[in-house]
Amino acid sequence: MNSTIQEVTQRIIERSKDSRAAYLAKVDKARRQGPHRGVLSCGNLAHGFAACNASDKNALTNMVKSNIAIVSSYNDMLSAHQPYEAYPQQIKEAIASVGGVAQFAGGVPAMCDGVTQGNPGMDLSLMSRDIIAQAAAIALSHNMFDGTLMLGICDKIVPGLLMGALSFGHLPTVFVPAGPMPSGIPNKEKARVRQAYAEGKVGREELLEAESKSYHSAGTCTFYGTANSNQLIVEIMGLHLPGASFINPGTELRHALTDAAAKQVTRLTDLGTEYTPISKIVDAKSIVNGLVGLLATGGSTNHTMHMIAVARAAGYYLTWDDFSDISKSVPLLTRIYPNGSADINHFNAAGGMALLFKMLLEAGLLHNDVTTICGQGLEKYTQEPALEDGQLVWKTGPTESFDKEVVASVETPFKPDGGLSVLSGNLGRGVIKTSAMREGTSTITAPAVVFEDQFELDAAFKSGDLDKDCIVVVRFQGPKAIGMPELHRLTPPLGVLQDKGYKVALVTDGRMSGASGKVPAAIHVTPEAYDGGMLARVQNGDMIELDAATGALNLLISDEELNARQPKQANLENHQEGMGRELFTGTRGLLTGAEEGACSLFASQEQVL
Repeated sequence: MNSTIQEVTQRIIERSKDSRAAYLAKVDKARRQGPHRGVLSCGNLAHGFAACNASDKNALTNMVKSNIAIVSSYNDMLSAHQPYEAYPQQIKEAIASVGGVAQFAGGVPAMCDGVTQGNPGMDLSLMSRDIIAQAAAIALSHNMFDGTLMLGICDKIVPGLLMGALSFGHLPTVFVPAGPMPSGIPNKEKARVRQAYAEGKVGREELLEAESKSYHSAGTCTFYGTANSNQLIVEIMGLHLPGASFINPGTELRHALTDAAAKQVTRLTDLGTEYTPISKIVDAKSIVNGLVGLLATGGSTNHTMHMIAVARAAGYYLTWDDFSDISKSVPLLTRIYPNGSADINHFNAAGGMALLFKMLLEAGLLHNDVTTICGQGLEKYTQEPALEDGQLVWKTGPTESFDKEVVASVETPFKPDGGLSVLSGNLGRGVIKTSAMREGTSTITAPAVVFEDQFELDAAFKSGDLDKDCIVVVRFQGPKAIGMPELHRLTPPLGVLQDKGYKVALVTDGRMSGASGKVPAAIHVTPEAYDGGMLARVQNGDMIELDAATGALNLLISDEELNARQPKQANLENHQEGMGRELFTGTRGLLTGAEEGACSLFASQEQVL
């Protein structure tokens, strides 16, 4: 086992000793009552199965059959969630075939950053994660269930569902993916058209045509953003069936895997002999495994917040230093857009999850002494699913990559590290994703060009005011200010400037994206400008040092001058009302800093760090 991985795991365990013990005590107390519908009054229980057929009512009355909750993010506007429309009936039939009962317990909201990017609704995006966790808890609060099937895919949905499931840690939980859409136009071509549009070389008609050919059918977007990072992490943590993450919707294999996931959760309930609650699966080792998988594949920077919040839901405290130290020990093994030109389907064809598990296990980079929904250890996950005579089987996975431009090896990785670094200095702490950046762009010292709002950048770009070496500062984008929207719309203009030969970078207390790419970006800077951060004191023309190699993020003025400056006051009138944003005023005020997960559900972790 890699010594750094061991050391990081152990310090997480030690740091979280009291909080994890308190979490497990809560789980044990919930379990001791047995199947919860057994303690309901007759009136409560009658309400709980009033709509069931006679056979299911009898089964739920006698407590001899497991009752599985279905919690879904289905909606038919968003491609990733549309396939879930038919899942509840399929799941009910699959569970009935093995003598169980399933009820649709509740739906959770699912919004898409791709639709809301650069629009008012985007200010609700990150906060929706905590609402999803709460909605999942409400769905499970009826005390009717022996296990849970969580149906979710995209950015905030899976972390939210996972946090909600962990609050019911005594219940076995299986996550059920729906898979990515088939490949559309190449990601490189999509990026070219976007950048050409930013330069005014093509119009909206050409841009929409390219986007429509990229996002063209039901299923998850095929680039390696937060949605597909979610699926990879959940599988590496042992909450998916092996190889389930990246099978396309509408295929026979996808259908068979959904049936198998439904049946599997019935084997794990407290009514049988293989009781495996989610609290047993999600421990410090499985969380670290998730981070290893994320960093070895150059996954989404959003998880520097999501995984901290997920870990906190299980009683653990993570820090960005944990991410950084793991990143230094984990080689970059994949090139998937934006960290390359391939998409997630190409990754799956090149060897996919089975090969990734095999390489990481052989290199001693994954804890193998973990519990999964399939039992002990991760060897099962080095196999891949297939259909033989219509039956689902798992076969030995590939032993080497079928496309070394997409999946490398531990011996000859694309980079010796995972490409995520922590930055710190007098501007605060932030993170930077270097895995997709060009050689020689990770260090820059240049004058600041300061914006209070992401939309101000467009005019400066179009007027030519940014045609120079510069570090663009976009502040008052943090959690407490406006909910921390993604700023992915800044990528094309900044990419144009970089292609013109200028040295440019971004520094912000907002998020970029799971699709952040070639432009160096110090993101999630904390403390945020709105909450006392030094970003509020930066002025146009100030020299800023951003150095991913040394981890420096500094405003190059004296401490005396910095502290003497009066912080700029935020003008947020365009961000806190309209499009429902006024309903989230209380939530914004509760959000912690980015390194604490930007979360409204748990107390601050400062006292344990």
